[in-house]
Amino acid sequence: MNEFIEKGRDFIGYEYKSVTVKRSSADLFIDSYPSFGWQLEGTSLPIGSVNSVTLKFKRDRKIANKTELTRLQRQFEAQVAEVECLEASKVMGASIAAYVIGIVGTAAMAASVFAFLADMIVLCVVLAVPGFVAWAVAYFLYLNIRKRKTEKVTPIIDGKYDEMYEVCEKANGLLAY
Repeated sequence: MNEFIEKGRDFIGYEYKSVTVKRSSADLFIDSYPSFGWQLEGTSLPIGSVNSVTLKFKRDRKIANKTELTRLQRQFEAQVAEVECLEASKVMGASIAAYVIGIVGTAAMAASVFAFLADMIVLCVVLAVPGFVAWAVAYFLYLNIRKRKTEKVTPIIDGKYDEMYEVCEKANGLLAY
């Protein structure tokens, strides 16, 4: 009663790809890579990197329109990188401004300490007040600049996501089922 069923005897060769991405964009890759013919095999945490995850994919080596799918995949990855840069730009300028103001406040406080050590109490107070003010202003300056930059960059990021979804739609249309 040994019956050998001969359906499904076609060999499928796979190509494999591991992608290490930020945790915040892992879902985007998991949802989008099947549009390029990739199947998620698993995830793992890279050693020494807390904020990222490695995604492991596979796809048929003989997939139809492989060249065009690869080109669209590279375009998708470039758009994801642009979105990550735009996201980082929300806080970059604000951080720099806050650090500069904080350093100015720290310099004023250091001068105040030296004035105190030199028994110039009036100068000590005159330098300490701007030092404390600069420290307090740095935080609120950061919040204000970040808010303005976020309002400016958010529509651009939304447009990039729309472009990414269009690329995924094109790629998905190329897959032969």
